Amino acid sequence: MNNYEYIIASLPLISASDRVLPDTDAILGEIRGGLSGRDAADLDFVLGIYEEGTEPEKFYAKAAESKSAFIRDYFGYDLGVKNTKVEYLNRALDRPEGTDTVLPSEEEFEDRAKVLEILSGKDILARERALDELMWSKAEELTVLHVFDLDVILAFVVRLKTIDRWARLDENTGREFFRKLVNEIRNNRTI
Repeated sequence: MNNYEYIIASLPLISASDRVLPDTDAILGEIRGGLSGRDAADLDFVLGIYEEGTEPEKFYAKAAESKSAFIRDYFGYDLGVKNTKVEYLNRALDRPEGTDTVLPSEEEFEDRAKVLEILSGKDILARERALDELMWSKAEELTVLHVFDLDVILAFVVRLKTIDRWARLDENTGREFFRKLVNEIRNNRTI
């Protein structure tokens, strides 16, 4: 029952004249309706990080063991970003190294320097946007060689949730991110 082509092709388009973003829950419902039970479970897992009460340690440990390469790689990267943020805050607040680190890793985080550079900025909003853009780029990078598969859909979902977050903060920014996401999917997934 995996209708990846249909799901990807039916992603909504919006225009600059729209007053509000499409209903994220409705979009997710449409996506879920086209997925098999196993793929819907992967979708629910991805959405779990956005729910209150999710225990980060358990979430990231399960992500690392996932059969989905997108889930393993994207959330492994996300964990690296979060741990680098904690490292930065520990240093800024003169707290012991490793305090509040989520699931410490033995491996060096590949974009640690980028994240530290972003965090050194003075504008809090600009830092958040830059970190979200870094995560957005990672989702794109992980689906470069994919056309019609679950990874493309999961990447869309994490970017949709980014748009949803910004839409709650700033409607124009959210609309811009959503247009960018839909255009990228449409332009990069044609055969």
